[in-house]
Amino acid sequence: MKRHLSSTVAAAILIGGSILIASGGAARATDEIQVYNAGIADVGQFTIQQHLNYVALGQKDPPFPGGIPSHNSLNGTPEFAYGMTDWWELGLYLPFSVQNQQFLSDAFKLRTLFVSPHAADRNFFYGVNFELGYEMPRFAQTRFGLEIRPIIGIRNAQYEFIVNPIVDVGFDRYGEVDFTPAARVARKFGNDLFAGFEYYADFGEIGNFKKLSDQSHTLFAVTDFKVGDFGVNFGVGYGLTRASDRLVVKTIIGYAFPVPGATSDANARMASGPINPFAHAFARSFQP
Repeated sequence: MKRHLSSTVAAAILIGGSILIASGGAARATDEIQVYNAGIADVGQFTIQQHLNYVALGQKDPPFPGGIPSHNSLNGTPEFAYGMTDWWELGLYLPFSVQNQQFLSDAFKLRTLFVSPHAADRNFFYGVNFELGYEMPRFAQTRFGLEIRPIIGIRNAQYEFIVNPIVDVGFDRYGEVDFTPAARVARKFGNDLFAGFEYYADFGEIGNFKKLSDQSHTLFAVTDFKVGDFGVNFGVGYGLTRASDRLVVKTIIGYAFPVPGATSDANARMASGPINPFAHAFARSFQP
């Protein structure tokens, strides 16, 4: 599952590098590019997010026979989530890709996210996300994949630093265990304005990393802000190695349904674990 480098309804749009990563033949288009920050929906709250990723300059060769080249491809996924407790959220993805005016479905993914409660109010926060996906032949050479995404972060009143040391597990005969980390550093400039950098990589199979030129390393300049009840994340990414997509643009728009019976203050806060910028845009200010 190559997903790297992503609440009053959390409809999220992510226009960012639909990056195709060739790792042991299990590569596929990226439908979300995000750094998880341990924020989740409130208890009893539904969220919906729309991710869209476009690669302006990408790989023109398919990552495997019959695969989808990343160049000029548009990828994304609607994501639905529900807050079970103050430390547990469930989610569903329906990924897709559009290329040469053809719409392709990549079946579905199910995820379960466990975090430190009220992560948006903590200086130190953590969690782990498990995501099981079923993939179509144009997207991957393995039908089933599992992503294990630990979340470790620190923040103060102005800055935050988050690391997701992701492990992707592919099943079937082409499957392997890859290391695909992501990280984010950002500064808060106002109640609803953040700017910083996000980094996404694919080192390849654990214990048998690819040589540097064959690894994927992408650096994004990002900003998070709010438009009405919607949170917006926008970023431009540049590939640092030959195997990386050269130019990637991403944006995320999010909205979360109000919690039935909750106070207006609770509904004013965005809660969305997978979508990094939305937890910021709607959460209370960082506590020093």
